[in-house]
Amino acid sequence: MTISARYFWDDFVLGERIPTSARLITEADHYAFCKLVGYEVPLFIDPEYARTTPWGGIICPSHLTMSFSTAQTGPLFEHALIALLAVERGRFLGPVRPGDTIRTEVEVVEKKQTSKPDRGIVVFRDHVLNQRDETVFQLDKIAMLKRRPA
Repeated sequence: MTISARYFWDDFVLGERIPTSARLITEADHYAFCKLVGYEVPLFIDPEYARTTPWGGIICPSHLTMSFSTAQTGPLFEHALIALLAVERGRFLGPVRPGDTIRTEVEVVEKKQTSKPDRGIVVFRDHVLNQRDETVFQLDKIAMLKRRPA
């Protein structure tokens, strides 16, 4: 399946990995995000300071990476999402910098029916990769989804 398909609980296959489109994180994106959420951490906004850190330059806040990844996966759930029940096991595995391009691969790691026949639960693991195919972030999302109408 492609991410443009309409997904319901019934359509997800255990072990499947669904790729999203890629997204360039521009400097404008980075600084606008920092301003919007009020991040004034020098590592995120001061190039001179950031060069003195082990990262050797500015990196993006972890929540920018998580927010962009969430937006990339949105089309998977737009017609079927009832509720996001939990977000678990978030792991930031490498820096993301302005100028990086990220994409998300959504892995179906668990799927179960509920007591109500019109819905089910899916555990998704988001794998966020940069332009070098390095995994920079992982997160498990537990979602309640509608089942495909009969």
